[in-house]
Amino acid sequence: MKKYFEFEKLGTNYRREFMGGMTTFLAMAYILIVNPITLTLADVKDLPDALRMDYGAVFVATALAAALGSIIMGLIGKYPIALAPGMGLNAFFAYTVVLGSGAPWQHALAAVFISGVFFLLLTISGLREKIINAIPVELKHAVGAGIGLFITFIGLKNAGIIVDNPATLVGLGDLTNGNTLLAIFGLLITVIMMTRGINGAVFFGMIVTVIVGMIFNLIDKPEQVVGAVPSIEPTFGAVFTAFGDPSFYTATMVGIILTFLFVDFFDNAGTLVAVANQAGLMKDNKLPRAGRALFADSIASIVGSILGTSTTTSYIESSAGVASGARSGFASLVTAGFFLLALFFFPVLSVVTAPVTAPALIIVGVLMVSSLGKIEWSRFEIAVPSFLTMITMPLSYSIATGIAAGFIFYPITMMVKGRRKDIHPIMYIFFIIFVLYFVFLTE
Repeated sequence: MKKYFEFEKLGTNYRREFMGGMTTFLAMAYILIVNPITLTLADVKDLPDALRMDYGAVFVATALAAALGSIIMGLIGKYPIALAPGMGLNAFFAYTVVLGSGAPWQHALAAVFISGVFFLLLTISGLREKIINAIPVELKHAVGAGIGLFITFIGLKNAGIIVDNPATLVGLGDLTNGNTLLAIFGLLITVIMMTRGINGAVFFGMIVTVIVGMIFNLIDKPEQVVGAVPSIEPTFGAVFTAFGDPSFYTATMVGIILTFLFVDFFDNAGTLVAVANQAGLMKDNKLPRAGRALFADSIASIVGSILGTSTTTSYIESSAGVASGARSGFASLVTAGFFLLALFFFPVLSVVTAPVTAPALIIVGVLMVSSLGKIEWSRFEIAVPSFLTMITMPLSYSIATGIAAGFIFYPITMMVKGRRKDIHPIMYIFFIIFVLYFVFLTE
């Protein structure tokens, strides 16, 4: 094992890898709670049963997808990077595809499956790098920031801090409401721990909030701590039912698949480079075994959709494990083991409510919006598409719409500025695709 993971070369040992893997799990364990609540649209009342996924099945799918993705990354990619269903992509899955377009969740899973297959083919063929390089770096940062704003907006809504207002569309909620106060308390605790640099602050913040919620009878107390693993039958393999449904084959679904694909592209590229650089694993500014790492991600997304969850992707929280000493893929195996162990703690995790997870969404949004500082706002031809990408996501309640707006305006502003040569030919293809996306979307 030491030889396979090159412990001596990387200057690490079992203890450091175990502590690193455990730290990574604690930093990203919140997804075990947030993902089922998000995908089942737990905060949406009066939702037709056909649009609501089974909570227990999604919980199991989340844990299994995270464990499997981390195992593949550890064994094949050999990086101390863990995977799990991605934040932002799960919100897009639930609030844009299912709630927004009214598509059955099986169709959303099929879109994830297809995007995963495309990701795999593009990775194997080498086209992935060409597509990523064709997209301006400013738009990549704008997409990340826009998703951050979108997630934060969902968190504020789930907390009851921001509510519907007939006169102004949105307004401030009732800050005296018990659940809203609980969410504000959770946000305060999480912010304090994050500011102090405590590893796993988001997860521990939710745990403290849950305990306080139980004390004030805002959250039901679990009947047991450890219990049987829920059945995954309601979601397992449901993805394939969409392919036999004629209503699945629409232009809107093409835009949805492309959005899953694009966001996964950006998320993975940024995470892999950031964590590998922190661990000192970059060579000549290049990522060794990049193909293997991307292969692990694409396989995890494909399998995750079959299990019953949204796109599985690399987690930037892995940097917490690297900071604790992780340097090899063995740490990812440790993280995977904790995700498998978590399956038996469903009775405790299942009592968590949307107000408890709201602070996690807000904090993740804060971290994602930091990419705004990397955009050249002084260049108007760049500022317009970047701003429209970012602001359209939360205001339209759709990540896909935000990406489409930015990708349409970018070639327009660049051509008017006289910078036609700086526009990659692929961006013109995206322009046509997203114009058609809006045409069919409004029909």
